[in-house]
Amino acid sequence: MFLRRIERRKNGKTHLYWSLVENKRLDGGGVVQRHVLYLGEINSSQAEVWRKAIEVFDTDAGGSRTLALFPEDRCEVSADDASVVRLRLSEMRLHRPRQWGACWLAGLLWRELQLDRFWAERLPASRKRTRWDQILQVLVAYRLIEPGSEWRLHRQWFGASAMADLLGADFGLAETHKLYACHDLLLAHKDALFSHLTERWRDLFNANFDVLLYDLTSTYFEVNASDLPEGDKRRHGYSRDKRPDCPQLVIALVVTPEGLPLAYEVLPGNTADSKTLRTFLSKIEKQYGKARRVWVMDRGVPTEAVLAEMRASEPPVQYLVGTPKGRLNRLEKHLIDKPWQKAREGVEVKLLAQDDELYVFAQSEDRVAKERAMRRRQLKWLWARLGKLAAMNVTREEMLMKLGAARSKAPSAWRLVDVALDKESAALTFSLNRQKLRIARRREGRYLLRTNLTDKDPAVLWQYYVQLVAVEEAFKNLKGDLAIRPIFHHDESRIEAHIFIAFLAYALQVTLARRLHALAPGLTARSALEKFAAVQMIDVHLPTTDGREIVLTRYTQPEPELQLLINQLKLTLPSQPPPKITAAALVKITPRSEDLLV
Repeated sequence: MFLRRIERRKNGKTHLYWSLVENKRLDGGGVVQRHVLYLGEINSSQAEVWRKAIEVFDTDAGGSRTLALFPEDRCEVSADDASVVRLRLSEMRLHRPRQWGACWLAGLLWRELQLDRFWAERLPASRKRTRWDQILQVLVAYRLIEPGSEWRLHRQWFGASAMADLLGADFGLAETHKLYACHDLLLAHKDALFSHLTERWRDLFNANFDVLLYDLTSTYFEVNASDLPEGDKRRHGYSRDKRPDCPQLVIALVVTPEGLPLAYEVLPGNTADSKTLRTFLSKIEKQYGKARRVWVMDRGVPTEAVLAEMRASEPPVQYLVGTPKGRLNRLEKHLIDKPWQKAREGVEVKLLAQDDELYVFAQSEDRVAKERAMRRRQLKWLWARLGKLAAMNVTREEMLMKLGAARSKAPSAWRLVDVALDKESAALTFSLNRQKLRIARRREGRYLLRTNLTDKDPAVLWQYYVQLVAVEEAFKNLKGDLAIRPIFHHDESRIEAHIFIAFLAYALQVTLARRLHALAPGLTARSALEKFAAVQMIDVHLPTTDGREIVLTRYTQPEPELQLLINQLKLTLPSQPPPKITAAALVKITPRSEDLLV
């Protein structure tokens, strides 16, 4: 272990930064450095203190030795059979506890999707025998189990996991430059991956792709947009994360109603939702061929021109899309006289055929109760807040600011209240607009859907639309469980590769979720990973009387609750690794000259 000095010039000045680094010996005999601790800028006396602390820490190792492997007190052994090895059980030691269970489960999912074979063909080992496919597996498992930065993976997570044991590799898979370089090899295989996953979904879950759910989300970057290069996709636009102050990227995603992802695309942050659908239609058609598919989308995604093209194509591209409330205003007079039909328990619909399309006006009792409760809660708060504001003696400018804050907190209720502010005295008056309230009550829990599936049962159409929650769940998992942001990369291609890795991790997660849905319903993928993460791997060192050591690498036995889950999922844990016996040897590692303190 030693101190490494890094010089950087900034604004004409030279800055010295320090890191604590340790040597890690690889299986092939090479040595790599692992960053243990970043110290930042420290003065010469602080550096000297750190150097002395390292010397004290390494005193038992004896100077240049990195580790004393065996105790020096040897006892004499008398045995008739030289093949008999006696153990010093009183000197048994436990080394390197590390997380094994979740890593093993991630590897199982990786092989179940046959991603090991897929990537072995496309990411062959380099001339220096770098296994890029295994590095990618480490990146995806990390994103699935405990997402964070590549730097944290290198410095902390890999050493605290059993990924090296499971892959039969060493710390070379977690070298920082390899983690980043792996990103540069991925995007060329994106379309091939989509086709591969489609086949696996079909084989594993008998999935069909007659209904596709399409939606968009965004992810933002806390950077200054003026510092970004010309043509960069990171741009200001409509932010679904409520961060319009930050540049962002738009992510378009296609999934099946079961949540199985088929394709995604990264678009500039200022891309309007209505300009994305035509590109995706042609992309899916080119990759998977023409077929009678039903596209389910939320309002605001398709334009009138794109819907006309979908109806005119051969064969027609079928769609079901939510409709803005402005169209409901125009059609409401035609819907009043239509009878309600029961689509399913708690859901009623009215049907209106018009211009080769079918409008489905749906009402859900559960949604009515939910939206009505939300509206009442907002209106109750706003009414009380306006009463307090009316009693305040403040200037007109201050009153306007307070009203703006109240409006932003209760926007739905604000539309139901008439507010007046006197120009001279700043006196506030407000009243309930009962006409608007009646209209709001009439439309609560109601949706106007639009489709060219004129021959479909209304219950089927409603079921199609409520399945949009699957794509919303995918975005929730990407942003929550898989922590797609913050994104620490600056290069655009690596940012897209980061999203690609998150997509792969989501493919593993949804595979686990489908297996749980069939065999252990009620358990989420995240809770299953947490249960498996309780299984640790540990090295048991047993000294012998002849100066050697027997090393038993063992994973801990699952708790009864986890063993029940393993049985329910029809999984079989692998056999324990075979024991190893080592001979005493001291390895001398000399740091590079530029890393030594003078």
